Amino acid sequence: MGMGKWIATCGLALGTILATAMGTQRSSLDDPVGVSIGHPERLKSDLERDENRRPQRVLDFFDIKRGMHVADLMAGDGYYTEILSRAVGSTGLVYCQNTAIPLRVFADKPLTERLKDGRLPNVVRLDEEFDDSGLPEGLDAALLIRFYHDFKWQEVDRAAFNRLVFRVLRPGGIFGVVDHHAKAGAGIEEGKRLHRVEASLVRAEVEAAGFVLESESYVLNSEEDTLDWNIFDGSRSGRDTTSRFVYLFRKPLQ
Repeated sequence: MGMGKWIATCGLALGTILATAMGTQRSSLDDPVGVSIGHPERLKSDLERDENRRPQRVLDFFDIKRGMHVADLMAGDGYYTEILSRAVGSTGLVYCQNTAIPLRVFADKPLTERLKDGRLPNVVRLDEEFDDSGLPEGLDAALLIRFYHDFKWQEVDRAAFNRLVFRVLRPGGIFGVVDHHAKAGAGIEEGKRLHRVEASLVRAEVEAAGFVLESESYVLNSEEDTLDWNIFDGSRSGRDTTSRFVYLFRKPLQ
């Protein structure tokens, strides 16, 4: 091979390597959620839930970015906590909060396993009630995913909860809410029996705390859901196949 061709070939190879490296860097910056979802250390049990949970679409809708400080409220076993942890990166923080009831019933053991040995070092675990909140003020986002419906039977003061979220968010901060649709007129009365809540009730109560509904996503809507069955009904296709509303509320700048 002539010297000119050798130089050109080396230059092309180097360019390919640099382009690949830069492309990886860009994807990590431009698509932090996608990179996190594709992380090789994600749990098999989480991967099996991705198809119906659609975390990429949901978290992109909530505009999750590198460096953000995010609260994963009533985080359960930490499915979203883990995705958020790698999405916000080493300069970000995720506060993984649960009250006593979900910890006692189902969340403590799998969450402990998920976080053991500093596996997700930018996650702060908060096992506490909302009136003992260790959440700092100035958060960029707070997410409450599929839990508002439980607040009545778990005797959570919903107005106080919404005011707390409003307080800890920075001006312009995002409050993202996802939950299972209930039939019109059901309010929150089916929260324990069916684990569903009426979207309009959630909207009205969150807006009463000062939030503005900025946008709604229909990515988790399902016309096949009859809205009249318990999400844990074993004879059904499962809780990840319900029709769910996805609200993005914003704390006003002033």
